[in-house]
Amino acid sequence: MQTWLTLSRMIDALNERVGRGVQWLVLAATLISAANAGVRYALGLSSNAWLEIQWYLFAAIFLLAAGYTLKHNGHVRIDVLYGHLAPRAQAWIDLFGTFVFLLPLTLLMTWLSWHGFADALASGERSPDAGGLLRWPARFTIPLGFALLALQAVSEAVKRVAFLAGHGTLTPERPTEEV
Repeated sequence: MQTWLTLSRMIDALNERVGRGVQWLVLAATLISAANAGVRYALGLSSNAWLEIQWYLFAAIFLLAAGYTLKHNGHVRIDVLYGHLAPRAQAWIDLFGTFVFLLPLTLLMTWLSWHGFADALASGERSPDAGGLLRWPARFTIPLGFALLALQAVSEAVKRVAFLAGHGTLTPERPTEEV
């Protein structure tokens, strides 16, 4: 179990680092958006590249931070009964959801989106708009984001199994803490 918990801590650290890095993309997107709007209204100039970089950053923010959000228990849940259940029942529900829904979906999306990224990279696909950007960086965020989310799902499953085996606790702030 210690090996699995060590792997879980490594995945947590990876997603924590990526999530904290992605926070800077919010600032970048905001500054680019403000500068683009300012230049457009003040000087009457605009560029499709600046508009595209905004949606590239927007996509990266949401896709790359998905694992970080799962780590911090920030995803939307339907909490009609879940919050009133005992921690062991919650852990079983989390495991069921992870293995039946989350992991299959994230692995499928990683697999399917990889081909779109590889094709865009190999062909040098560009946006058809004047001044448009290369598409592969935006397409790369899709398999990367889903892979990070899949890794975090594995980490969360390990923590739930550890808890059920008596090796950790579940708290709202931190899903598990090793005893």
